[in-house]
Amino acid sequence: MAYPTGFKYTKDHEWIELTADQGKVGITDYAQQQLGDVVYVELPEVGAKVKQGQSFGTIESVKAVSELYSPVTGEIVEVNSALKDKPETVNANPHDSWMVVIKMTVPSEEAALLDAAQYEALVK
Repeated sequence: MAYPTGFKYTKDHEWIELTADQGKVGITDYAQQQLGDVVYVELPEVGAKVKQGQSFGTIESVKAVSELYSPVTGEIVEVNSALKDKPETVNANPHDSWMVVIKMTVPSEEAALLDAAQYEALVK
């Protein structure tokens, strides 16, 4: 699996696609494979505040329930509500299935995130 090079990654297997001061967040292909078939996603409300490394929701599969961790500190400015009705979208395309958009309040946190090569090395 090639991980998109335009994304940054966390050791908790989330990705973030940063544009200016905000980023779309989802789970990596590796995380999706570990989970198996995703059947439910619980996401925060728009306006919720999150801290880097803090849980912002849960993802449920036929095997387990896992926390979703925020790659950056900020405010939720958009939620992918389509996932409430079709959580299985994550199974087919985890890198296209964003969950939330976070407006970053601590841009320096980006330095703690992994690039695609570092993430690939982590999951080998």
